[in-house]
Formats: sequence, structure tokens, C-alpha cells
Amino acid sequence: MTEHYRAVQATAPGELVLTELPLTDPPAGHVRIRVEACGICHSDGATVDAVFPVEFPRVPGHEVVGRIDAVGDGVEGWSAGDRVGVGWLGGQCNHCAQCRLGDFVNCENQGVTGLHSDGGYAEVMIARETGLVRIPDELGSVDAAPLLCAGLTTFNALRNSPARPGDTVAIIGLGGLGHLAVQYARHMGFRVVAIARGPEKAELAKDLGAHHYIDSVATDPAEELLALGGASVVVGTAASSEASARLLTGLAPRGTLVVVGVGFEPLQIAGTDLVFPGRHVDGSLTGSSADGEATLDFSALQDVRSHNEVFGLAEAAQAYARMSSGEARFRVVLDMAR
Repeated sequence: MTEHYRAVQATAPGELVLTELPLTDPPAGHVRIRVEACGICHSDGATVDAVFPVEFPRVPGHEVVGRIDAVGDGVEGWSAGDRVGVGWLGGQCNHCAQCRLGDFVNCENQGVTGLHSDGGYAEVMIARETGLVRIPDELGSVDAAPLLCAGLTTFNALRNSPARPGDTVAIIGLGGLGHLAVQYARHMGFRVVAIARGPEKAELAKDLGAHHYIDSVATDPAEELLALGGASVVVGTAASSEASARLLTGLAPRGTLVVVGVGFEPLQIAGTDLVFPGRHVDGSLTGSSADGEATLDFSALQDVRSHNEVFGLAEAAQAYARMSSGEARFRVVLDMAR
């Protein structure tokens, strides 16, 4: 085994540099992973573009799949050779007030993978035991990687929503999150309405499983939803507060708008559109490692797959630029074997 491994570090805002780092043993409560694939996510901008406070240099990446090759002291239930993944949340502490309530997503002592600790744009990474997700054999590493963030985020938003099989569920956006949300919604038994910009996306929406497509440029999407009887749930996957707010009035009475695509502008909605129909607005942030395993198992069972563009580790800067351009179809993944 070599004493060094290749990694891509963010060294300054917008700067990604291929380098070599020394191999280290995992500390107590952690494992070392030989990375096989890592998705490139819009949220990696928190590190690469310093959207959040970050200490450079830092290896980005939070959609990581690989195999454990070393186990630190005190780790239970995991062994060398196990195939694992790591998502946005780096692993809960199991001791804080939120953990004692079972709310691991909001652990007070949990770092973000690729922001507070080195992530998966590398051949090797160290991960906290509590953040590990077991990968089903039916999913290849490149297929599984985007499901650890984009997949988990949309899967949890849908399965934790008040919608029930047969209800109308609308998905705003057909990008990296939306193309997965439509697939999950169809396989969960909802009547699926996909909403995006332009008539050219209608065929894609149907191929992904949508029962109806609404062109938000040619029509008023809220009115179109009401013509279908109103939606029980609208999931906003586009990173646009305006797009999500625009669909609030397309909800049926007591319907729920679930925001997962993060826009930094305020969500502007009228109180009358909430109070009189009894509508709700909710947000959904990723999920625990157990939720990640549920996402992957469901994806394997129902053949839900991310549509990916694949690059090698040395092409990480190019791959990140491709993701940032908004032109990728639909997720970008680094394959360490390339």
C-alpha cells in the first residue's frame, strides 16, 4: 500500500488543485475508506466557492462511495472490505440534546462532509462511524453516489410528506434533484405532475414517470395544478424561492409546500394563501445514515437511477465547472477508476 494518495483540494475560492496527501490511520470512532466514486453536488459550492466559512485547503465532496480498508479503535459493526457511503452529514455524536431525542439530522456536534472534514474528491477519506451508509450490492458505485445526497434529499421529502398513494404530488424542476424526485414519486404511488420551463422537457418528464407535465413558461402552473384538482404536496427542487412560492396557490386545501432546493432570497407568500385554505410550508434537509440506507434500498428495489455524467479524479475542476454551468444531464460523478 502506498504512503500517499491523490486528492483534489480547494485551495482558495474557485480553485481546485490535484495533489498528493499522506496516508494516515483512522482515529477512534472512524474508518478509512478507499473511495470508488464521488458525486459533485451544487452544495459543494459551500466549500469550493467559500459560500460557507471554510478553512483552506479542504477536499470537497459529500456523495462518497467506497470500501473500508482500516478501522479505528472503538468502531463496532463495520469491518475492512465493507462497502459504504457517506453523505452531507458527517455522523452524529449520539450525546447532544437532539441526538437524545433521536433527531440525528440536527445533531449539535455534527460536521458537514467536505466542509468541516476532508471529503470524497480523493482516493482515500476518513469518515466517522455514525455517518456510514451501507451500499446494496445491486447498485454500482457511480450509480449510488448521487443518491447519498440528491436521492436522499428528495426521497425523504416525499416519504415524510403528508401525501398518500393516489394523491397528486407536483415536482418543481427536472434537474439534478427533480429528475430523481419524479422517479421516487411515481414509485411511491402518487399521481405525479412535473413542472419545468419549456415544452421540450415534456417527453423527459413522461419518461421519468410523470403522469402530467406543466410548462411554467407557457402557462400559470398554479392554475394548471388547480385544474387537476390541486396538489396535496408540491416539492420545490429548483434553487428558486420565487418558483416555490409561485406554486403555493396550486395546492389543494391543507396541502403542503416542501422546499428542498435552497434559494437564498426570501420566500414571499401571502398570509391569506396560507390561512384560509389551511396550507403549510415545510423544509426538508437530507437525512440520517439510516435514511440513506432506506433511500438506496428503495432505489435498488424500484430501479430508480440517477442520470450521470462521469469524469476522472484528475478532471475534477472540469467536472465541477460542468455541474456549475447547469448544463449537466443531470448529476456529475467522479469515478476513481477512470
